[in-house]
Amino acid sequence: MRIALLSYSTKPRGGVVHTLALAEALAAAGQHVTVWTLGRGGDTGFFRPVDSAVRLRVVPFPGIPGEGVGLRVLRSITVLRGAFAPEAASYDVVHAQDCVSANAAGRCVRTVHHLDHFTTPELAACHERAIVTPYAHVCVSEAVAAELSAGWGVTATVIPNGVAYERFASADPVATRMWRRRFGTYVLTVGGVEPRKGSLDLLEAYALLREARPDVRLVIAGGETPFGYRDYRARWEARAAELGVEPIVLGPVSDVDLPPLVAGAAAFAFPSTRKGSGLAAMEALAAGVPVVMRDLPALREVFGSAARFAGDPAGLAAELAHALACPDPDRRTAGRELAARHTWQAAAERHIALYASLADAGDGRP
Repeated sequence: MRIALLSYSTKPRGGVVHTLALAEALAAAGQHVTVWTLGRGGDTGFFRPVDSAVRLRVVPFPGIPGEGVGLRVLRSITVLRGAFAPEAASYDVVHAQDCVSANAAGRCVRTVHHLDHFTTPELAACHERAIVTPYAHVCVSEAVAAELSAGWGVTATVIPNGVAYERFASADPVATRMWRRRFGTYVLTVGGVEPRKGSLDLLEAYALLREARPDVRLVIAGGETPFGYRDYRARWEARAAELGVEPIVLGPVSDVDLPPLVAGAAAFAFPSTRKGSGLAAMEALAAGVPVVMRDLPALREVFGSAARFAGDPAGLAAELAHALACPDPDRRTAGRELAARHTWQAAAERHIALYASLADAGDGRP
């Protein structure tokens, strides 16, 4: 099959990581795969090398100084649609991985990684159209599929994420020790500072954790997003000053550096308020790092007894303290076994079966 996978960015966000890994697994299974995306900030390629079997179409998307989030979203849709539309009919399957690319693609399959509640009108409208317009839907967990069904009457196919297990299970030990020398004992979170990541709650939890463990640092990696969240970041920085804590904000970390950074952590915090699966947390489990996460139905479904759960900052602080003080070899083994079972090969096989079923039903072309 000729398959187009559409994403909104070249940066290392969860949906983009998913798109590239799925594309490579589909290509390894013999499919003809092209990934379409927007090249923000002058990017001409993705944040990491991509297997040469996958064709790449990076559409230039220059920044405009002072452009608001709403206008940027609308322009993102228009630019990607303008480049993709003339070639859409050449694909057997058009599969969008986010609300921006789903709006740009038109008739498509859509993966719903999680559901959001946006306040920016353009983003809210983009989110709604990206649910009601596609002719088929994929969710990464049963919990998100249930939300789609309850809220929109949409029936989705559930296909769990894969994880690059060996990359994180076999992280470079020299580089891992380097991160530990640099930061000492540290709790890591990946995804930057933004509302959906639960960053303010993690900040409160860190202040509580420091009362018992003043030696522990909080390290925050990642955070490239087209949506900015400047006001939220300002509130987060002001609250950090009030609490007297100084988390280490690394920003984007290279693809080579990420596995040892994860493996070097004493614990991994995942306080996201909206998640359908939790790819970064699964990577931490692959590295043998204890994970403490928000108590959400989707995360309970995916991680079960392999992770610790908390519902508020106090609970998050308590669970992090317990993970740091009381290593749990059985939970660590369960986490690694869980991550090892989530392969991209299996995800690709299930996607191919879905695409074939849509074609048999007469729904396989854009």
